[in-house]
Amino acid sequence: MAPIIDKEAEHIRTKARKDLLELLEGVRGKKNLVIGRDLTGLLSLFIQFPTLKDYGVDKVFELENGNTDSSQRNVVYLVHGEKAALVQAVAEQIKKLHRNGTVEHEISIIWVPRRTLVSNKILEDEGVLGDVNVSELPLYFLPLEDDMLSMEMEDAFHDLYLRNDPSSLYLASKALMQIQQRHGLFPRILGKGDNARKLANLLLRGRKELDADEAATQYTSMPSTTIEQLIIIDRDVDFATPLLTQLTYEGLIDELVGIKHNRAEVDSSIIGAVPQQRPNTGSSSTSPPPAVRQGLKRKIQLDSSDPLFEQLRSSNFALIGPHLNKIARRLESDYEGRHSARGVNELRDFVNKLPGFQQEHQSLAVHTNLADEMTKHTRSDTFNRELEIQQNIAAGTDPIYQHDTIEELIARDAPLSTILRLLCLESTISGGLRPKDLDSFRRQILHAYGFQHLITLDALEKMELLQPRSSASALLLPVGGGAAQSEKGTKTNYAYLRKELRLIIDEYNEQDPEDVAYVYSGYAPLSIRIVQCILQKQYLQALHKSPLPLTPASTGWTGFEDILKSAGGPTFSLAQKATDEKAAKAKAALAGTVGWKTIFVMFLGGITFTEIAALRFIGRKMADSGQRKKIVICSTGVISGRSIMDGVIEKSNLGSGLAA
Repeated sequence: MAPIIDKEAEHIRTKARKDLLELLEGVRGKKNLVIGRDLTGLLSLFIQFPTLKDYGVDKVFELENGNTDSSQRNVVYLVHGEKAALVQAVAEQIKKLHRNGTVEHEISIIWVPRRTLVSNKILEDEGVLGDVNVSELPLYFLPLEDDMLSMEMEDAFHDLYLRNDPSSLYLASKALMQIQQRHGLFPRILGKGDNARKLANLLLRGRKELDADEAATQYTSMPSTTIEQLIIIDRDVDFATPLLTQLTYEGLIDELVGIKHNRAEVDSSIIGAVPQQRPNTGSSSTSPPPAVRQGLKRKIQLDSSDPLFEQLRSSNFALIGPHLNKIARRLESDYEGRHSARGVNELRDFVNKLPGFQQEHQSLAVHTNLADEMTKHTRSDTFNRELEIQQNIAAGTDPIYQHDTIEELIARDAPLSTILRLLCLESTISGGLRPKDLDSFRRQILHAYGFQHLITLDALEKMELLQPRSSASALLLPVGGGAAQSEKGTKTNYAYLRKELRLIIDEYNEQDPEDVAYVYSGYAPLSIRIVQCILQKQYLQALHKSPLPLTPASTGWTGFEDILKSAGGPTFSLAQKATDEKAAKAKAALAGTVGWKTIFVMFLGGITFTEIAALRFIGRKMADSGQRKKIVICSTGVISGRSIMDGVIEKSNLGSGLAA
């Protein structure tokens, strides 16, 4: 029986859990587990620590803390094998255990997601390769939700665009090949951008390798009957969107607090301590919460397991207050229902519902306190000035008129990341800054924030996020197309695309939005508009004032080829055909055409929570219009303007020249 595409997320979770437990079971007896810090939160996506205890794990240590003890003979390291610094740290700790341990240790290393030549070489050079058992845990995609698969690669954005390291492309191809091996080939691969094209080529190469492999699954050689297409978007095509402040509830939490692996760490003084479990709770009244010490952090789960968060996550932040107020009134009404209960049966029904009410009450308290704290920030003068500058630049007003406000923010010691985001946004949308303006801002940044940020500014220039405007013609690239369009380095022309794809929607209904622009309060992300060029052609046709060459049967990029020449990088569409055409036709006939089709949308370099909300919005609109299609979102990881800047801002301080 063919695997069910709707259960792909559950399959990935189950397989990851099973593979890890089998590797741990292979190490007989009790063992200490040493985990890289970047994997501790990631493991929570598919396994709980009590389960590890059942498989012989005695103590768990973080690799970076360097405090692994020798209380157990067996020591297992679970570490990313792609990162040379972590591999080096593992080698150093193994040597230390051998030197200081009172017992002879049995060392096992599990590399995630694969064993590499570099990891082997480092272990060999340190003289420990022969003393360890090495295996690998192939974690590629991990489900954040049933419709969201993430590789959770924190460094993918900076690897691709700062360090020019293509490792994440290879790992992305492995992740997508696993889906093809289970469900069949993507019948069509469409994409936009240089890295998108490279990934497509890796997928075609992977297919050839599997065709030559006699042990490959039966689904490899023919197109899937449950998947419609794969759409690949290179982040390089639209750098502007992540630089804008996200205005959905989930996106704003990520901007202000940070979300990793579906969890956010929030100060307990804001949302309260973890609620104590009470054996007997018979009413809505609760005793006063215990006093909370300042600075203590509490982790809160932010996913669909919390029904209230599921309702709030994709809404524009402006609607969160009224929504929470409405839920609070309903809950109060539900609690009061116990007074009107008549008879034992109605009272029993109320008691059965009580745990659900209490859980919702706790969730409501958390989100009310969190939203209240975020509102203080969104009402601040700095935030509103930042938002005003962003919206003016996105709308196409002359950015020179924003420079005085940016200079004032620098003078008021606004966070460096805020200043850099605004300058990078202007550079990205306007084709660079005027050289004299860029020099002036560089000087002001170095004087205000420190000369170590020469390194920061250099990194942004390497990523082509902050550049001088070479000439007036820079604003016109790459309108039109021609041979230059296929060259690497062509830039997205936002001025042209703003008009042709209606990136700015002046009037929209926040309560019942009709356009994805609600996620940025009037700006439609270019990356999402590009996806709509495939999935919602007729809607874009309605927005476009002049007629486009479209028919109801148009597929792929049809109708938008000329417009998309103004977005950076190549536009491509590849059809994957079966090796055996007759067998493919017979399989398609058996499957029929009545079922739902799944569309995979892959973002290389990262996706923001606002773009995820926009894609879910498109999925709902397609379902409402009667299209039997579902969108599964895939990405190398979730990013924001905050995470982009955190990865480039130089952390060290230059010496002041004064004695310590």
